[in-house]
Amino acid sequence: MTDRVTDLPDLLHTAHTYQLPPAVLGEIRAMLDTAFDGDFGDEDWAHGLGGMHAFVRDRHGIAAHGSLIMRRALHAGRSYRVGYVEAVAVRADRRRQGLGGQVMAALEAVIDGAYDLGALSASDDGAGLYRARGWRLWRGRIETLGPAGPEHLPDEEDSAYLRPAGAAPLPEPAAGALVFDWRDGDVL
Repeated sequence: MTDRVTDLPDLLHTAHTYQLPPAVLGEIRAMLDTAFDGDFGDEDWAHGLGGMHAFVRDRHGIAAHGSLIMRRALHAGRSYRVGYVEAVAVRADRRRQGLGGQVMAALEAVIDGAYDLGALSASDDGAGLYRARGWRLWRGRIETLGPAGPEHLPDEEDSAYLRPAGAAPLPEPAAGALVFDWRDGDVL
C-alpha cells in the first residue's frame, strides 16, 4: 500500500503575481523569510512582485521559488528590456536536489521569449547555480538612474550576472556602464 501524500511528486508551477491567491503568496513569502534566515525584508518581497513566479510545491508546501520582473537597463546608447530574476530560494531541507535549476529553467524560458537579456544579483551561495546555467558575471561598471541622477554602484559590480536571451549578444563592458532603473531598497 502506498501513502498518497508522501508519494506526490514535486510540482513546478508558473504564474503571474495577479494569478496567485493571497494564501499562496503568503506561503511563498514565509518560505523566503525562512530560507533567507530573516534577511528578506518587505522591499525584497516587493521587488519580486508584479511579474512571473516559478515555484515548486512538495508535500510540505513551497520548496523553491523565483520570480522574474521587467526592468530597463541602458548601455551604449541602447535601452534594454531586462528580465530581472528576484527572490530565488530553496527550502533548507530540499537544497542540492535540482529544484533551483527547475525554477531557473522556467524563468529562463520566459527571458528567452520576452526580453532582450536576463539579469540578476547573485549571493555568494547562489552564484554557482547561475554560472553553471550559463549566466555571466558582468565585468564592467554598474550604475542606476537615481532621483539625483546617475549613481555608481560599486558594491554590485562583483555580483551582477547577465544571460543572453536567445541568440542576442550581451552588452560589452568596454562600451560603458550598465545603468539600471531606480527602485527603493537594493537597486540590484
